Parts: sequence; structure tokens; C-alpha cells
Amino acid sequence: MRYGSFPHLRRLLPALALPLVLLLAGCGMSGTNEGGFISGDGQVSSYPEAARGDQVQLAGDLLDGSAFDPASIAGKVTVVNVWGSWCSHCMIEAPFLQEAHEKLGDQVPFLGIDIRDTSAASAQAFEKSYGITYPSLYSYDSKVLLSFPRNRAPGSTPVTYVLDTKGRVAAMIRGQVPSALTLTETVQCVQNPSGQGC
Repeated sequence: MRYGSFPHLRRLLPALALPLVLLLAGCGMSGTNEGGFISGDGQVSSYPEAARGDQVQLAGDLLDGSAFDPASIAGKVTVVNVWGSWCSHCMIEAPFLQEAHEKLGDQVPFLGIDIRDTSAASAQAFEKSYGITYPSLYSYDSKVLLSFPRNRAPGSTPVTYVLDTKGRVAAMIRGQVPSALTLTETVQCVQNPSGQGC
């Protein structure tokens, strides 16, 4: 029996499909959903100079309520991680991010973007639990992500970006960062594209 024979089912199916698409665009699912978002598998994508697009404009308040100062990352290769305390894959990768942050030191700023947490307190508790020492923007509505190139916008959480010294997306990891080494090597390749293994 074909659903086309029942007009009410034909109207109902799109309504049922939307929640499924939103679910698949959540935390750590793999594949491509109907919205065209490619969700994460932990693979690194790198982009040559000519394909990096415009500078990402990062602004807003940090989890502690203070205003983020864009000058703190200007002219530096920067790691930006999109996460949420509700995301199981974010929990798994958190120690890797902190380890990479400690290895790379002050010359490579790290910035988190916390999305979809109903309160900054939840995100702060997450950071305390995992020993995260770098700052995070609080963006419950995810509006801060609108400054990323459309074809590199996160379709799932987590996503980690490496911005070049001009603030453009030079590399990204969709999904959970697989190791601190993967992230540090990605950063080093953005700093020195002709280096060994890049």
C-alpha cells in the first residue's frame, strides 16, 4: 500500500522529517542530513589560502559575563572549539583540547563557543569538571556562528576550527577531536604549511 493514496499522510511526512533532521544535526552524528550539513567524523579538513574566505568575526560575552576582546587573538593562529555541556562527544574531547592548549602555549590562543546551554553556569561547571583553562563565549542562540563561512558552519557539535593569522578558517575538525596530537599537528601545519607532514 502506497502512502500516496492517503493525502493526510503526504502532509504529515514533512512535519515528521524536520525533528529527525534537527536530531541528526545534534551531537556527534555522522553523515549528511537533509539540511545539507555534514556532521562530524573527526577528520581534518584543510583549506589553501585562496579558499579560506573572509575573516571570522568573533564577538560577545564570555561565560563569566565579561566582554570578549577580539584584540586578544588578532594576528595569531587561533583554535576555536564549538561545544556544549550537553554533548557527550564534547566530554570525550575536552581533555584533548586542554592538553593541546597546554602544549601550544600562549602563542596559540584557544577560544570555546558554548552553544545551546540554558545557562552559563552549566557551561562553567563543565569547564571546571574537565579542567578547561581557556575562555569560552556564551552563545545560547548560536548567533556567533553566523560569522563562519556558510559551507564551514557546524552541522553538529563539536566542531574545532583553526583560524590563520588573518582570522580565516584554515582548517577544521568536524566532530570529536580524536587526540591532542591531531590538533597540535593541525595547528603547526597552519603555522608552517611547508613543514614535515603538512
